[in-house]
Amino acid sequence: MNNSGKKILITREFGLLVVLILLCGLIQFRNPHFLTVPVIDSILRNYSYTILMASAMLMVLLVGGIDISVGSTLALAGMTSALLMRDGIITNVWQAYLTSLGVGIICGFLVGLVITKGKVLPIIASLGFMYVFRGMTFFISGGRWVSMNDLLLDFRTFSQGTTLGISNLIWITIIIYIFVFVMLKWSRLGRQIYAVGSNPEAARVSGIRSDRIKMFVYTFNGALAGLSGAMFVGFYAGAQNNIAMGLELDIIAACVIGGVSLKGGQGTIPGVLLGALMIAVINRSLSLVGIDPFWQQSLKGAVILLAVMANILMQRLAIRRNLKMREI
Repeated sequence: MNNSGKKILITREFGLLVVLILLCGLIQFRNPHFLTVPVIDSILRNYSYTILMASAMLMVLLVGGIDISVGSTLALAGMTSALLMRDGIITNVWQAYLTSLGVGIICGFLVGLVITKGKVLPIIASLGFMYVFRGMTFFISGGRWVSMNDLLLDFRTFSQGTTLGISNLIWITIIIYIFVFVMLKWSRLGRQIYAVGSNPEAARVSGIRSDRIKMFVYTFNGALAGLSGAMFVGFYAGAQNNIAMGLELDIIAACVIGGVSLKGGQGTIPGVLLGALMIAVINRSLSLVGIDPFWQQSLKGAVILLAVMANILMQRLAIRRNLKMREI
């Protein structure tokens, strides 16, 4: 086996890909209709916003931070656009998406500001903002929902429509993933993000302004949460106060499954993509194989734990095999 083949075998991403394939095979065995185009398309459409937000959470975790307010940011951004459409202030698709994006940017900026300038622990700051943003969502909506008839037809058509046979929401996710992948792999900013998380002191000595990097990743994280708010409201044709509750846990789990270190400095976009797909498959498959709803959350947690452990085990075995081959 050549060196490139060895490198592939010892990557966490390869191990996760194998686990994902095995999981899909097991589900297909239980339900022959799982690996069909309609079901796969449904999974990607319904979890496009989760997959999208995982790419931004990766950057937050890379600098050694965390943000558990993203679900509430999504809800606030989506509700804001929905209310403005209902009141006739927003009159086209782009205004709706840009409004949600703007609300997300403001939310992410505030979280980053409190963390960098206020020196508040990320978990504490984002926990506080999670309740603040959720409360604001209830306040601006008066506790009421925004129905399908209150939304612009073009907005719903775009969010539920396709281009070249692929959902518009999937296209948005693909574009964002390519952007983040290129930025992290080949840009100076990407190298600085990894440096801040890997060794904060060395990054400071080398002249990297860590606070600016953290402000950027939190603001970017909020921006994608806001964008996801418009995607969510448009796809499901309505806005509720409790949308995306608990979503942040799925996003963080996707990153951890994908090999992102909670200590910072370690993680890749391919790994996060596979981790997010794993979460999407687990969420969708539990009902397909006839699991009782009362057991679904427990089984979901168990499957996530098994996936992480299996992935780590496969990586360790591959590393040992590689070391033995070198000794020979």
